[in-house]
Amino acid sequence: MSRSGSLVNFSLWVNAFLVCFVLILALPKAEAWSKEGHVMTCRIAQALLEPHAAEVVRNLLPDYANGDLSALCTWPDQIRHWYRYQWSGSLHFIDTPDKACTYDYSRDCHDSHGLKGMCVAGAIHNYTTQLSNYKHGSSDRRHNMTEALLFLSHFMGDIHQPLHVGFTSDEGGNTIDLRWFKHKSNLHHVWDREIILTAASELYGKDIDLLQKDIQKNITHGTWSDDTSLWKDCDDLFSCPNKYAAESISLACKWGYKGVSQGATLSDKYFHSRMPIVTKRIAQGGVRLSMILNRVLGNHNQEIHVPA
Repeated sequence: MSRSGSLVNFSLWVNAFLVCFVLILALPKAEAWSKEGHVMTCRIAQALLEPHAAEVVRNLLPDYANGDLSALCTWPDQIRHWYRYQWSGSLHFIDTPDKACTYDYSRDCHDSHGLKGMCVAGAIHNYTTQLSNYKHGSSDRRHNMTEALLFLSHFMGDIHQPLHVGFTSDEGGNTIDLRWFKHKSNLHHVWDREIILTAASELYGKDIDLLQKDIQKNITHGTWSDDTSLWKDCDDLFSCPNKYAAESISLACKWGYKGVSQGATLSDKYFHSRMPIVTKRIAQGGVRLSMILNRVLGNHNQEIHVPA
């Protein structure tokens, strides 16, 4: 093997090792849909891709992902603590005024320093724009487009988790400590992971794959099959994330915060009434991610308007 070939293989090995290393050392604090939630969202999306878009996605993924988008859908959570990517922390959520139960881009989409556009809706806008340039090519297209794909895929999951568009004072439920059945948790973590894991354990024999298949079945010919066209309704790819954020804060108020107080114990009643909301948001995130990827990476004749 040539020296250049050895260096390429070594570089790929190092990248794969770093991804695995960060996954092992990831901080335990709840910060997004759980790994399971993001994996299901990305699997749903990839299964709905048109052939040309599916090929582009496979080409953009690193070789060690084996063409599986879901294998790297938690990547933005893992690298946000690296010095190089610390700027991305505010892109995972939106803080809204307490009790307002509304979302407004100009009011709410900024980081803690007031920098506009630094929120999950702004991030989706930005990375959709970047992927829209894929067909035009660039000298470093693979690196930039790969990151754009991974960020977009992850943030489409985040924006559909209702408590990622939550109240400012409690950090989207992170400071509302409570008990989930018999163990300690917080409201944000309940929506990130507890409901998903309880559903898998109680209803699917601890098999997340069965839960995902049930969600996909409801998309294609079940409970939501008549609604998916409405979910994908989006005249302007760059403003639709605002609609998704508005949906989430509305659900957070109606289903997330309602009836919950500091130190409360949540169990069967909360679980059974909220689980359909969680599974539907995972489904919507996957369907809408596929819609965006099909439009910006698919073999369509229409031009995608890219704002300045």
